Amino acid sequence: MRRVLPAVVLPALLALASPAHAEFTIPGFELVQTAPVETTLTNSDLRDPATVWSELFDHAKQEILIGQFYAVNKPGSVFSKVVERLAAAGQRGVKIRFLLDQKGVGLSEQSTIDQLKAIPNLELRVIDFNKLTGNGIIHAKYLVVDGAVAYVGSQNFDWRSFEHIHETGLRISEPKLVAQVQAIFNQDWRAQALTAQGMVVPALNVARQPLNLQRDAMLVASPQAYNPAGVDDSEAALPALLAQAKTEVRVQLLDYAPLSYGPKGTRPYYAVIDNAVRAAANRGVKIKLLVSNWNLEALPQVYLKSLAILPNVEIRVATLPAASSGFIPFARVIHSKTMVIDNQIAWVGTSNWSGGYFDLSRNLEVVLRNEKMAQRLAALQEQIWSSAYSQPLDINRQYPKPAKGSPNE
Repeated sequence: MRRVLPAVVLPALLALASPAHAEFTIPGFELVQTAPVETTLTNSDLRDPATVWSELFDHAKQEILIGQFYAVNKPGSVFSKVVERLAAAGQRGVKIRFLLDQKGVGLSEQSTIDQLKAIPNLELRVIDFNKLTGNGIIHAKYLVVDGAVAYVGSQNFDWRSFEHIHETGLRISEPKLVAQVQAIFNQDWRAQALTAQGMVVPALNVARQPLNLQRDAMLVASPQAYNPAGVDDSEAALPALLAQAKTEVRVQLLDYAPLSYGPKGTRPYYAVIDNAVRAAANRGVKIKLLVSNWNLEALPQVYLKSLAILPNVEIRVATLPAASSGFIPFARVIHSKTMVIDNQIAWVGTSNWSGGYFDLSRNLEVVLRNEKMAQRLAALQEQIWSSAYSQPLDINRQYPKPAKGSPNE
């Protein structure tokens, strides 16, 4: 049966047929996408992060700040050229500060870490974010160049994120948000120095701060205790924004589950986000949730199905085919973390929607009250939603364990 797209989405999708557009922008923001190779998910009006990051590094004059969970390069990959541009910036005297998470070091390639350390003028620090919150990480993926331009998105510092994983990010030139991203980096850079000396990192916020979610553009972040002034708490902001929804909420994620990661493999219940989603559906808001096939672990499956049976909720699962070169561990997946509310509010972030991300880990989310950006982001979601890669979640099926690191999983 032929799928009929919502009228509000059709103009945005049809615009992709025109080769006249090289990039999609609104004042202060550019939408950026990794379209996995050998898929039909490319968009002529969206630049890829390899192009955008290389451009940022090439234009850097004074300083580059990079916050990432882990680092994996591969010789000959598209991403290897990006790392070359970073090295070229260091060679011409640009100061580079690179912050990795301690847990992420275990996921990194030592050869990549050695490659970064060899770049002139680059200082690499590793922070044990777990010491700040008890069970958190630096999960944010972002950079700032010369205090003038920032990038926030789902792309890890990983060659697979630039070729084999669906990712979404924003190039940001709006001065206030750039300054806030830089303030977060500086906060965590100082926290690394304190934790490395065995000292306690003082909290910046000891109580919930009043939310200000009516701005046209805002940065929200987690964990709230270590957010600089002016940066709202994402754990509070997300339910508050969902409470404002009137007609439709579209969400695209790697993972969704009202669960956290506890000691010895336990999964404590974490209901903050799930309660807000269910409340929106209960008052008549249509929920369209697109998750990756990696979300089909046994316990998350149960919660996804319990959500899917509710009125006004539709859940689809996206599965990307293996690359022609063969199975690639931890790749070929939908990794974007985006939301659109009523085709008016766009959310592009770094958090998965489960416990540990909004409460314990460093993550960044950009919220834009902009109809043009919201509709373009909705069209990007619809591209996968209505594609052959996406299928409705079958509540009567017991899905097998998803293959992530091995084809035999």
